[in-house]
Amino acid sequence: MASRRPSQFERRLSDRRGSGLSSRRVSIDPSRLVPMDRTSHIGGSDDFNVVFIGAGNIMFGCPEGPWNHSFRLEHKLGRRLKVVAIVDPAIERATAVLQKKCDSFVVSAYQDARVYKTFDEFVKNMTPRERPRAVIIGSPPMFRGTTQSGRDVEAQVLKHFPGVAMFIEKPVATGPLEELEQGFQIAKMIQDNKTVCSVGYMLRYLKTVQLMKKVIEENNLTVMTTIARYACAYELIANSNWWDKSKSAGPVIEQGTHFCDLSRYFGGEVDISSVQAHSVEWNENAGHLSKMSIDETKIPPENRIPRATTANWKYENGAVGCFTHVVALQDVNYSCEFEVYADGYLLKLVNPYVQPVLYMRKPGDDHELPYNFPEDDPFFSEISNFIDVIEDIEEDPEGSQILSTYDDAVRTYELTWAIRQASERSRTARLGTVVEEVTEKSE
Repeated sequence: MASRRPSQFERRLSDRRGSGLSSRRVSIDPSRLVPMDRTSHIGGSDDFNVVFIGAGNIMFGCPEGPWNHSFRLEHKLGRRLKVVAIVDPAIERATAVLQKKCDSFVVSAYQDARVYKTFDEFVKNMTPRERPRAVIIGSPPMFRGTTQSGRDVEAQVLKHFPGVAMFIEKPVATGPLEELEQGFQIAKMIQDNKTVCSVGYMLRYLKTVQLMKKVIEENNLTVMTTIARYACAYELIANSNWWDKSKSAGPVIEQGTHFCDLSRYFGGEVDISSVQAHSVEWNENAGHLSKMSIDETKIPPENRIPRATTANWKYENGAVGCFTHVVALQDVNYSCEFEVYADGYLLKLVNPYVQPVLYMRKPGDDHELPYNFPEDDPFFSEISNFIDVIEDIEEDPEGSQILSTYDDAVRTYELTWAIRQASERSRTARLGTVVEEVTEKSE
């Protein structure tokens, strides 16, 4: 197939700030970047104080994935970055990651940072010079997203640092369903305080995703349906909490949330009452897994996660959506696709976590033409946009936007809970039917 000349919009996307994201297992290669202390950066010249809440993988990276918020902040803010505190109850872990930073070329950003067990400790010991301009919240979702003491970090930031921006990881929470309404209360608090807040649904920032949006807008298309599929590689998931619904809330809520969010991003608000779902459970023949890395017998049967969940719903604008999450693949790589259909158009996003490719079919052409942006890094884009909004930088007005607000993220959380509820209802109804049939036969 002959090479296609990129459009003006595609060239503009390719020129935006960002770095390479080559695989799910490897982050940006630091050797490709100029050391932080030798670079010049867009924006102000004053120090930019940051507090990290959470010292885990999402904040400081790990070999298994491209996530690493500290790394993106270092290369966005450069010498301006001053991490004043790392808050994590696991003091030893926090101290270890801080020491590693101080032993590297980013020492200027971390040399004055202190480790605290709780956010309250930081507030009580903070000096005026340490007041943060942004708080990055990457603590486990089971410990945030509510108005309850000890799990209300967003409310505490709003209370002690009104006007200070927050970047919060997704999902916003993984508590019981009864606490969902508290998420909407937090969203209102953030809106009422006019606080800059971004939630880490980084797939919205993919250049392929933004190209999909542009095609829909420029051609005045009405989305007819969204189809999402997320199949994870379970063999290396060794965290027993992930396999326990009472702790992780289940894989649709904890993991499939990204694709439910993309569904809402393109389809609009979901009629929650229309959600239907079915699941394959751990004790069904089709749900047998042969290479689990944890001992599932230690998890109460009622808390064991489903192996597959499939759901469908109506959007409020009349379109329909469907989503399938599967715990079935082994080895390392996941298999994920997201499709949007409109009159004459198919937009299919493939492999968004590794090498995102958009396949597009247009009216008058049966071929699906590929579009990709090899140097794209949505993790950097979401952090970069967040900082630009804080500092009111308008160098690239279209690029400097927060694409996922807290209210938006709670609505995605609501959808994932609706899917779990619907699958559990259908399972209960199915078991009830089986019991009735057995009873009738015995009589």
